[in-house]
Amino acid sequence: MNAFTPFADSVAIPSLPHNLEAEQALLGALMFDNAIFERLSERLRGSHFYEPFHQRLYDAIEDHIRQGMLAEPTILMERFKQDPAFAEFGGLRYLADLMDRAPPGANAPDYARVVYDLALRRDLIRIGGEIIKEAPDPETPAIDQIEQAELTLYSLAETGAPSSGFVSFSTALAGAVQMAGEAYQRDGKLAGLATHLDDLDSKLGGMHPSDLLILAGRPSMGKTALATNIAFNVARNYRWEPTPDGRKTVSGGVVAFFSLEMSAEQLAMRILADASGVSSDRLRKGEIDASDFGKVRDAAIEIGESPLYIDATGGLAISKLAARARRLKRMEQGLDLIIVDYLQLITVGEGNGNKNRVQEVSEITGGLKALAKELNVPIIALSQLSRQVENREDKRPQLSDLRESGSIEQDADCVMFVYRESYYLGRTEPREGTEEHLKWQEDMDILQHQAEVVIGKQRHGPIGIVKLSFDADTTRFGNLARDGRYGSSFADIPE
Repeated sequence: MNAFTPFADSVAIPSLPHNLEAEQALLGALMFDNAIFERLSERLRGSHFYEPFHQRLYDAIEDHIRQGMLAEPTILMERFKQDPAFAEFGGLRYLADLMDRAPPGANAPDYARVVYDLALRRDLIRIGGEIIKEAPDPETPAIDQIEQAELTLYSLAETGAPSSGFVSFSTALAGAVQMAGEAYQRDGKLAGLATHLDDLDSKLGGMHPSDLLILAGRPSMGKTALATNIAFNVARNYRWEPTPDGRKTVSGGVVAFFSLEMSAEQLAMRILADASGVSSDRLRKGEIDASDFGKVRDAAIEIGESPLYIDATGGLAISKLAARARRLKRMEQGLDLIIVDYLQLITVGEGNGNKNRVQEVSEITGGLKALAKELNVPIIALSQLSRQVENREDKRPQLSDLRESGSIEQDADCVMFVYRESYYLGRTEPREGTEEHLKWQEDMDILQHQAEVVIGKQRHGPIGIVKLSFDADTTRFGNLARDGRYGSSFADIPE
């Protein structure tokens, strides 16, 4: 019997795309020359073959080669003596015929690509069927079904992307030199994305792609305000240039702001107060005059086109957050920075009821770090601090003050704390008319316009304290002028 006839006689051919001849050619080439295996894409797996016996045969070949054993018909047949399909296809004779009819080894990667491409097409048909099956279900919101479909498709696309694997030192070195060259040519000489808070940028070297930055602080310290300032500074300075593949960011960037606590309107109000110089409290209460309204209107026109996207969904799961970030990244303008406010409000999704909070936070921080690397963008995640800060005389935060600090500190590339001494000093006001009150008032006059960013961990540079100016009325952080005056956060931003 011809070794290749079982396919025509005994295998039912449904309407799913496949190419059994390509599978046979690839398997034969692998058994003829085991060295070919190392030239195949890392993404190919036994499950990508259409014929079940071919799946098991490829897995057996892979196992033998990875264990340093010879993978040829006589040796492989021992593994399939109890496999009914092996006897049905002709046993050892089938394997020998595959090897005898093997194409040149140089063609094996081409056959592998055919096998893999057809496997993806079958997966697409399967996913499409699942979408059709689930769509009529009234119990699952349509938006959840869309996000699940996006996640499934994205996962399929990622399995299709070749792994980076090892790169030579010369290749890595060339990339490092290119980064240094781009930093040298860029305004501010930064290797990363600028916050436009000069001293902070100088300390960090900008925000680096694939980094997870934690911005933590006690309530009312201004961590959301600082994150909002950074987001707007980046979006306001967005500039791009066309490339053959679309567009390339040359300054600033496109920002995704996940606000799990505040609404989009509340965030927009803060930015509007920042840009216009009109107190956010007065804006909220409507206590403005015609002059103020003119400033607000002009600021709204100026900043309205900034590429800052706000997702104010509460209780967002880490998987959905990642799916939405990927969706924005795939858009024409891309994505350059993600901000999450705040980390402890992210959920891990369903089916995690047995995990304690430390395990959940570990999964969340690990997911954010993986997302930063996957999308090659920096992620700023805001975090709460424990109350133990309040029990110390020196209330500057430390790494140990992070809630569920183990995983947060471990996964983060940079940990920063927002600290305003005036917040605590204001709660210790002495009795008016005393000498102590005069001294207290002098200190308050200075400190109420100052804030600190304490860098407690940084993989790329030194730790230390960065001083910024702070305007409580507009919740604006800015550059602290060297002559004692307090500068606008936008004063040094080129138009």
